[in-house]
Amino acid sequence: MTSKLKSQTPQWGSDAIAEVMRDLDLRYVALNPGASYRGLHDSLVNFTDGDPQLLLCVHEETAVAIAHGWGKVTGRAMGVALHSNVGLMHATMSIYNAWCDRVPMVIVGATGPVDAMKRRPWIDWIHTSQDQGALVRNFVKWDDQPGSVGAACHALAEGAARAQTSPQGPVYINLDSALQEQKLDAPVSTPDLARLMPKSSSLPNATLVQNAAALLEGARSPVVLMGRVSRSQNDWNARLAMVKRVGARVITDFKTAASFPTGHPAAVGKAGYFLDPEAKDALSKADVIINLDWIDFAGTLRSVFGDSPVPAKIISASIDDQMQRGWVKDGGAMAPSDIAFQNAPDVVVAALNIEMKTDEASIVIDKPPVPDIADGPMTPQDIAALLRSVLDERKTCLIRAPLSWTGADWPVNGPLDYLGYDGGGGLGSGPGMAVGAALALRDEHKTRFALAVLGDGDFLMNASAIWTAAKQKIPLLIVVVNNHSFYNDEVHQESVAKERGRPVENKTIGITLTGPDIDISDVAKGFGASSFGCLKTPHAVRDALAKALDIVGNGGVAVLDIEAVKGYAPSMVKALESAE
Repeated sequence: MTSKLKSQTPQWGSDAIAEVMRDLDLRYVALNPGASYRGLHDSLVNFTDGDPQLLLCVHEETAVAIAHGWGKVTGRAMGVALHSNVGLMHATMSIYNAWCDRVPMVIVGATGPVDAMKRRPWIDWIHTSQDQGALVRNFVKWDDQPGSVGAACHALAEGAARAQTSPQGPVYINLDSALQEQKLDAPVSTPDLARLMPKSSSLPNATLVQNAAALLEGARSPVVLMGRVSRSQNDWNARLAMVKRVGARVITDFKTAASFPTGHPAAVGKAGYFLDPEAKDALSKADVIINLDWIDFAGTLRSVFGDSPVPAKIISASIDDQMQRGWVKDGGAMAPSDIAFQNAPDVVVAALNIEMKTDEASIVIDKPPVPDIADGPMTPQDIAALLRSVLDERKTCLIRAPLSWTGADWPVNGPLDYLGYDGGGGLGSGPGMAVGAALALRDEHKTRFALAVLGDGDFLMNASAIWTAAKQKIPLLIVVVNNHSFYNDEVHQESVAKERGRPVENKTIGITLTGPDIDISDVAKGFGASSFGCLKTPHAVRDALAKALDIVGNGGVAVLDIEAVKGYAPSMVKALESAE
């Protein structure tokens, strides 16, 4: 990096824009470069002297996924820069994930000159779209295409505030390349950033709090559904205290991040992507159900009660209604409630604890013993046990886990022990989210070991993300559970074949990743990570883990390719089959 320019007065439109991005403390801008924002790129490098820092990515989908992982750890927005309509189209799946996962980010898009008289032949015509934001408007919180440099500066400030106000989500600001490259002949009106901040959560209605507290204090068998809650340790402790105070049982979910200790006496069932029989039984017997922003609460109730009315009283705490659109029903159907709070769940828990005069009840629970793994073919559960046998003594953050795991495979005791799934349920987000989360852990939680366990299909779709981690020296261990298949669809194909009386043995056609097999270890090494070939025995895994820990401890990236037999938790298989 060369020294700062002598003059710090913005000379170009993009200088003023970059100055606002710096002052918003976005910290990083993940990008794949493109000519539509060449002016902004120059200003971020030369005018603001690399603040925010640029993170070069091999693909736009990866750039957004990195910001997604960062936001899951920090709760704050990172910047992303996308080149014209083509970069935005590449990135749409990752933006959709961030939307469904309620994660903030500020996405700066760009377009060729809106004024057609300023366009270069050919390239500016195919890279300039009318109303470019329409491509993603249905799955961002807010978007804008400002018409002046001053308006662009204000749009960035407004976008950052909106992205980071709960319920959080991505925003998109599209910058005309001509504005970026406009020579400034007068100072630009810049926003008062100190007065354009994210809005804090409002306090719940006092009468509703009193009514909910009275209902809970009279309950005989309350059940709490722990959904999307904060990463704060204080909020974690408050949830523990409320559960103890009312004698509730607790159901957690593996789609969402750690919200409650899996080994707590109140925990019921194995946290999975769908309720298991034990959790369903507890819910069916509840006289009060507390919904703390549970994903698809209505669908979960229907899986237990069918179309019959829910006999229990229901207390709901969620502000997710504010994010519901007609284009996608990612919030599920409207759910019944007897007391409904339009407030963030942890704010409601805190108010209930005050009303009920709840004592503090922080607790640390010993993790269950790790089972011994015999030599031979490994199940996904065997791989989890092998990892735990080495990492249980470390403060590990499990950034992602495969669909074949449940909370029984990876017990949690704190809010950063596990970060949940990607929101949108597609493939390809894992590597980028792993890199972004590991970056945040490196910067803000240095004692945390960054681990991501991915399926082979997920890894291969965006394996190039690990190049950014290697380039930036982000300590990260990625474990690939390699069953040589997009296995989820094998379960579906088997279900359809049985229903139609067709050959079940054909379920793998068009799904398995064999003939030739893909050398994941070589792929990883090609992008700058250390890897040790396809590991087929527990002994080989243990040896490779020892080497990987040294590499990650020195700021490197290690990828372990572990061959696994196919399989899901029974509740997952049953849910997938019933969906057909």
